[in-house]
Amino acid sequence: MRSFELQEELQSLQDLSSYEIENEQDIASMDPRAVAHLLEQAVEALAESSDNITDVAVFDSYRSLLKHSEALPGLLMNKLLDSISSGFQAQVDATMRDIDQEDQQTVMAHKTPLEMYAFLLNWFVGAAEKVKSSGEDEVPVAPAPKPRRGRGGKAGASRAASKKHTEAWTWVDQIPHTLALIAKVLRLKTQRIWMTTAERDTFINCITRPVYHITESEQYIKSQPIRMGAYKVICLAVKHHGHILAAQISIMQSLQYYEHLSEPMAECLTVLAKEFDHAQLGDDILREIAAKSFSAQDSKGPRAFSRFLVRFAELSPRSVLKQISLLLSHLDSESYPMRMAIVEVLGCLIRELATSQDLTAGEHQAQKQLNGLYELLLERTLDLSSYVRTKVLSTLARLCDLPVKLPKQRLAATRAAADALEDKAASVRKAAVALLVRLVVTHPYGLIHGGPLQLGEWEDRYRDVCEQLAKVEGVVGNAVERGEDEQEDEEGEGNDDNEGEDGDDDEGGSDEEGAKSVKRRKNKKRVSSDDEMDVDGEEGADDEVKPDPDEDEDVNMADGDDEDQSTKKKSKKKKSRKSELDIAALANEQEALLTMDSNGLLQLRLRKRYYAEGLGFIRTVEEGMKTVQRLLASTNKLEVLEAIEFFRVVHEYKFDGAEAGIKQMLHLIWAKDNNQTAEDGKEVKGVRSRLLECYRSIYFDPVPNMEPKQQVNRIAKNMIELTYDATLAELTSLEEMMRTMMADDQIHPDVVSKVWQVYSAEMPLPKQQRRGAVIILGMLALARRSVVADRVDTLVRIGLGKWGKMDLPLARYTCVALQRLNGSAKKVKGSLLDKSVRLEIDNPLFKKLQDAIEHPCRSKEWFAMAEQAINTIYALGERPDDLCNALIKNLTRRAFTPQRQKSRSGTPRAQVFDAVDESDDVSRDEAGKSASPLQQDEEKDAGDAWLLSQLLFVVGHVAIKHIVYLELVEREWKRQKHEKEAAEKLATGGKDPKGSQKEHEELDQVAGNAEDEIGDRIAAIRESELLYGPDSLLAVYGPMIVHICGSPHKFKNRTLRVAATLAFSKFLCVSSHFCDEHHHLLFKILETSKDPTIRSNIVIALGDVAVSFSNIVDENSNELYKGLSDNDLVVKKNTLMVLTHLILNGMIKVKGQLGEMAKCLEDEDERIADLAKLFFDELSTKDNAIYNNLPDGNHLSVGAHAVDEQVFQSTMRFIFSFIEKEKQAENIVEKLCQRFRLSEDPRQWRDIAFCLSLLPFKSERSVKKLVEGLQFYRDKLHEETVFSRFQEILTKARQNKSPNKPDAELNEFENILEDHRRQGEEDQEFEKRVEGKKAAAKKRATRRTARKKTA
Repeated sequence: MRSFELQEELQSLQDLSSYEIENEQDIASMDPRAVAHLLEQAVEALAESSDNITDVAVFDSYRSLLKHSEALPGLLMNKLLDSISSGFQAQVDATMRDIDQEDQQTVMAHKTPLEMYAFLLNWFVGAAEKVKSSGEDEVPVAPAPKPRRGRGGKAGASRAASKKHTEAWTWVDQIPHTLALIAKVLRLKTQRIWMTTAERDTFINCITRPVYHITESEQYIKSQPIRMGAYKVICLAVKHHGHILAAQISIMQSLQYYEHLSEPMAECLTVLAKEFDHAQLGDDILREIAAKSFSAQDSKGPRAFSRFLVRFAELSPRSVLKQISLLLSHLDSESYPMRMAIVEVLGCLIRELATSQDLTAGEHQAQKQLNGLYELLLERTLDLSSYVRTKVLSTLARLCDLPVKLPKQRLAATRAAADALEDKAASVRKAAVALLVRLVVTHPYGLIHGGPLQLGEWEDRYRDVCEQLAKVEGVVGNAVERGEDEQEDEEGEGNDDNEGEDGDDDEGGSDEEGAKSVKRRKNKKRVSSDDEMDVDGEEGADDEVKPDPDEDEDVNMADGDDEDQSTKKKSKKKKSRKSELDIAALANEQEALLTMDSNGLLQLRLRKRYYAEGLGFIRTVEEGMKTVQRLLASTNKLEVLEAIEFFRVVHEYKFDGAEAGIKQMLHLIWAKDNNQTAEDGKEVKGVRSRLLECYRSIYFDPVPNMEPKQQVNRIAKNMIELTYDATLAELTSLEEMMRTMMADDQIHPDVVSKVWQVYSAEMPLPKQQRRGAVIILGMLALARRSVVADRVDTLVRIGLGKWGKMDLPLARYTCVALQRLNGSAKKVKGSLLDKSVRLEIDNPLFKKLQDAIEHPCRSKEWFAMAEQAINTIYALGERPDDLCNALIKNLTRRAFTPQRQKSRSGTPRAQVFDAVDESDDVSRDEAGKSASPLQQDEEKDAGDAWLLSQLLFVVGHVAIKHIVYLELVEREWKRQKHEKEAAEKLATGGKDPKGSQKEHEELDQVAGNAEDEIGDRIAAIRESELLYGPDSLLAVYGPMIVHICGSPHKFKNRTLRVAATLAFSKFLCVSSHFCDEHHHLLFKILETSKDPTIRSNIVIALGDVAVSFSNIVDENSNELYKGLSDNDLVVKKNTLMVLTHLILNGMIKVKGQLGEMAKCLEDEDERIADLAKLFFDELSTKDNAIYNNLPDGNHLSVGAHAVDEQVFQSTMRFIFSFIEKEKQAENIVEKLCQRFRLSEDPRQWRDIAFCLSLLPFKSERSVKKLVEGLQFYRDKLHEETVFSRFQEILTKARQNKSPNKPDAELNEFENILEDHRRQGEEDQEFEKRVEGKKAAAKKRATRRTARKKTA
């Protein structure tokens, strides 16, 4: 055999098909026994002596087997590996022995065998990988059969062979042993065997290449033994065999091409640095990465390198810290994954510096580094990429858990988080909220007073400590002045030391009370920067505080720095010890004061700074809280979940603004998603379930170490307090929450009993408390009617008894609770089933309700109570019309009883009436009137205006409730008919059912369906009997109400007018005839009334009228749109909501008034603007609704309805965002171009051009339409703004055109536009000159005429 050259053999092995073996055996064509025999001979040869590998026949046998390894069964592969490994190991052992004996000649003899074994092992690993990869689809890490086998019959044999191989041998199990062998080889002193570096490197590369090959498999690297074995091989090669350069190249290639190796390579370098004391390779790789540049388009490379950097910084932060100055260049990288990586690296370095034990040694340097790293981190909150900004905030959140609290940096992080809440990216806002949560949870301001962070309390504490400090400083200052003449100029060094030690001790003591360990070790520069922060933190919390220079001096003294004032006091302390006897008394006084200074003054100053920092933190979080409240309405679920958690935490820490957020959060109970949301592969709860969990933890979960009875009392108290000062919307949301919790059995029966106990208590309670109890009971009864059904007598006794008469809202909420006797089962459309409970009208309950309504009362609360009482009568009564009949008659008698019988109360009654009716600020007609004119007005009326108001209110509400009642009657009649038919059908079971059915069908065709007859009968009652029937009670009041509403100058009492208008509005919903006859009066009142309450009521009523008689409102919809321009905010909001409801439900058609709705998009009031946006969002889901009504926006440009140009642009920008279909955009281009022809106003030209520029111009047809419309706008291009808009359109068209289309057409169009603009400018100049000449000629003619007249 020719001499074995390892380098040449390795190169030849690259192309296996052309690799020549001198004595090659054709394994593929040999009998399996012959193959086994061949291997057996080779194995025996090596067993005799590992040196036999140099025998050509033996070596060629191994090479032949490896060349055709895919044909070998598993057992032979196993035997092959065992023989190579054992021979290699024996050769290594022999080499080690010879090296120890220092026999160079003998050592050199091992060179060739070692290279041969290394070559075979290298080849085997590659061959085993190929065998593994060819069959691993079915069975992992199983050697596959020959790839050239076909399908069909042989495929089954192939699978069987594969299974057999698997049982016999798997490569993955052999890898750890192979790696251990390679590690053992690397224990050799290779420099003794290979004299030249090139040869040694070739051997080392040959032996390590299999290791890198193994690591390329993601499956292998997941195995701990394989991973650690690979690390060991690489580390040994680098440490002892000069493999550093090759390893650097291999690792960089691994990072470039194998993403799964990012973290393992970082771990490998850490092992090398820590266990093998070789950090150079890590440093070299970091420097090489720092020198690389990544493009924004490359996604795979930066991601792998970024993961490597982050993992390396976590494991070996000190190594990264040495190279951070070079790595920071990636903060300006185009690739955002690299910027994210550097951000995370900065976080790791900050953690390392803050927690390292050797801060004391290089305190100043470490602090400087910390400050610099934090500044770099906070700068990245302004990064262009939202991913990077999110990463910065999440990194800061992790740093909150550091044991060392860095007050200045925490405040900076808090400000950055508060600013990021306004970010346009939802992920950034979510991370900002999460950071604020971590900052609050880990805040360092709880050491003195515990965790709560109430702003008011902290301001009081800060004020107190400032006053104490001012007092102490004043006393000490006086003492120093008195002893100043006795003071010596010089000061002993030892005294300084003592004083410094005192200061340190004091600061150490005060650390338990909030002073931070890092803050104790500051130089003067650090102190001055903290002083600035303190001043910011105080923000004028107390006007009595000393000026800032004093505070600077205070803080400097607190740090133990030898400033002037400190020197004076220390000097005085020393002097007192050396003083003469004749000033002993003065010295004693000063010594006592200065002792107090060292022990107390320092504490006060530190405490002042502590409170200032705490106040700064609290104020920043409070400011951010308002923004987080808005985020509760976000469409991003994860952001909402984070906001919920934020308010839970700040409520726990008692922030002042937390209550508002907790209340607003309540509306999330209507969130539709209750499914789980995925976040980073984890499952998180839906919004609704997270909200319920949050409320449970705050209000319902038991508190540790509390008696069960106290627990029940606490939960009941919390439930009742939730109703205090709640708006209608909040009560509605609370009702849904209580219903849900009760339905899920989350409210204990003992708690319900306690709420009943509060409601029914005979002792006087705060009104709010008893009201809250009955509100809660009503809510719980929605889920379980037994809550109220079992205690109806209590409701009647309390709510409709003496307590209810004293507190009308209590009576009102009691009526609501009574209505819950019907449960909350929703009516199914088309169903005739009625599950409601009906009581006989002679039930004592109805008598109590009637008494409550008829009870003399002059409070405005009566109207709301009466409304719910009538609702209860109609909800529960079997014949509610009988009771309401008597009720209306009684109220009529009382209202129209002659005045003299009712004036027994005299002046006091008039005064009460005046106080009730005239106290409302919104009444404009009655402003400034005294009781006597009012009394005169009353005397002119037919009766008492207040009693008449009550009567009209009841009449109106009975009318509207009776319509609902008639619908129930209709349903009941239909149900009875249905049951009757079913019974008849059952009775005539087998008697020609088919014939009977046929007769029924024929009868229905001729005479109509019986159900239709029932519907017609009820409609006739409603239409012609309720308000026009001879026996109808309501018919008496229709003309009266019309008369009162139509005579505002005669009936001036505001309450009467409001009640009459309300009743009139309800009457309009009853009969189309009445509505057709009188609806113009309602629109007239809407137009002329100065009372916003009346206007608001009418707008809402028109919505109800539109439901009943849509055509009448549709014809007069212009009147309704006028409410959008109303000066009163409530009227405007109600108009917008009513129109939204009517338009989206198709009850009225939009006829050119969409522009009025669009105006609301830019309304000053945020709520109205949000409602308008919601309207357009919903309208965009209807087919082409916005596209069809787009021309309505034209009247916002010119005319009476025009808005400012800026407002027009922002409005149109929002509306055009809904134009997504390309066909629609093309048509709009054509229409807008034609509109140029009809416009003469330059403002309108600019607006049309702006609308054109909003379109996407994605298709060539859009551009073609624009070019075709040139004739309509070419004479307007001289207007600079118009021309610039067309330039924008051209830019957009160029971006959107297909790449294969030339720019020639667009360039030509641009040139035409330019020509027309130039022409237009020239024409304008010419017109100006002509006009100028005309004016001059006219002036000359006038002068000539004047001269002639003079002559």
